[in-house]
Formats: sequence, C-alpha cells, structure tokens
Amino acid sequence: MSLNPKLKDWRGKRVWIIGAGHGIGAALVNELHSLGAELILSGRTLSALQAVEDGKTGVSVLPMDAREPAAWQACYAALSQQNKILDAVIFSLGDYTPMRTWQLTPAEVDQVISTNLSAVLYGITTVTPDFIKNKQGSLILLASVAGWGGMPNSLVYGATKAAIQNLAQTLYLDLKPQGIGVYLVNPGFVKTRLTAKNQFTMPALISPETDAKEICLGLSQGKFEIHFPKKFTVILRIITLLPNAIYFWLMKRTTGL
Repeated sequence: MSLNPKLKDWRGKRVWIIGAGHGIGAALVNELHSLGAELILSGRTLSALQAVEDGKTGVSVLPMDAREPAAWQACYAALSQQNKILDAVIFSLGDYTPMRTWQLTPAEVDQVISTNLSAVLYGITTVTPDFIKNKQGSLILLASVAGWGGMPNSLVYGATKAAIQNLAQTLYLDLKPQGIGVYLVNPGFVKTRLTAKNQFTMPALISPETDAKEICLGLSQGKFEIHFPKKFTVILRIITLLPNAIYFWLMKRTTGL
C-alpha cells in the first residue's frame, strides 16, 4: 500500500531543491530535469548553482543561506510573485565533519545543527501554509541511515539525521490529512565531498547519480521511507534491532573506531 501520492509524472511540476549546488542535490537536478520538471535551485554558493544549471531550460537559480529564516521568507516571496504553484520542495541539505566526542566544539554543534535541522524547519514553516491552503504539495526530506543508530564519527550529523526522521514522521501525521505528501529519504553511503572526509572503507558506496535515480523510483512508488542500496540498508536495519552489546561490537568492527 502506498502511503503517499505516487510522483511519476514530473512534466511541468515546479520543484524547489534546497542544497542543489553539490552532491545529491545536483544529481537530483539532472535527474528531474530529464523527467521534465521545472526546477528552482537554491544554495549558498551562486557559482555552484550556476554550474549545475548550465543553460538548462526550465531551470532557475535562487541563491540563499537556508540557515537564515529571513532568507527563506525573501526567496519564497520572490517565487510567489510568479503566480505559479509550487508542487514540491526537496531538502537536500547536509553538513558533516567526522569527529569523536573529545573533538567536539560549540561552533561545530551550531554549524551542523543549523544546516541539517534548523534550515529544514525554517523551510517547512515557510512553504506549508500555502501547501495546506491549496491541499496539495510534497515535502521530500533527505536524512541518512546514520540516523538509525549511533555510529563513530557521526556525532552531531547522526543526531540531526535522527531528528529529521522523527520530524518526517510527525509531519506525515499532521499533513497527510491535508493532502500533502511527506517523503523521507535515508541513503546509505554516497560518494560526495562530505563522505570523502571518511577515513574508513564505506560499504556499498554509490554515486550521486544512482542515489537520484533511487530517490525518484521511491517517489514514483509513493513510499514514505525510501532507503537504499537495499543490500546494505536492509542489513543495517536488522543490525539496529540487535541487542546493544552486539550492535556496539559490530559498529566498532565495521569502522575500526
């Protein structure tokens, strides 16, 4: 049974991608553009967004710092002036620095939480009033399997992704009756500039392009939680259900940390 609307036909759909300048967000731009979507690309770095846009038709660039509530309001006001309905917002935000507990600083806490969690909440407060008024729209939140259980080096990152998972569930309960789709994406390891910081061998590592195709497949099936690659995520899900002593041993053995 599908928990969400099946997003199969993207032709003419207006999609706002936050975090579109790099990694998974950039790959989603290419994938959804090939499927006929009209895209708005946002992120902090204008040059990165322009490189992804690269003359594509039906794609516009709207730089902003999503960590600032005022930036959300200003950009959304600019979009609203175009008198076009926004069909979906994809939150492809992420910041990550591998570190152990004794390396943690207040500055790192603020940076990761503001990017991975606060920015998403600011976006939701901005776009959902119109989604509710129109009884339509889709919120697509990218989290991570790192939110399923504690892992070495994922200190603040994993905590924020676990929060996004909880947030998505709560949003679904609130917004499903309003006709709004809420989709939670939990990828495994994806080859990006963030995961390049890891010093251990990442199992079942996939490309951003494969990631984008898997996301679109899950959206087309109307899933609430989309996780992949299955050969890794299914095993990890089972591991998180094991007794704590076994889980901790496996994490240490897998990462060597």
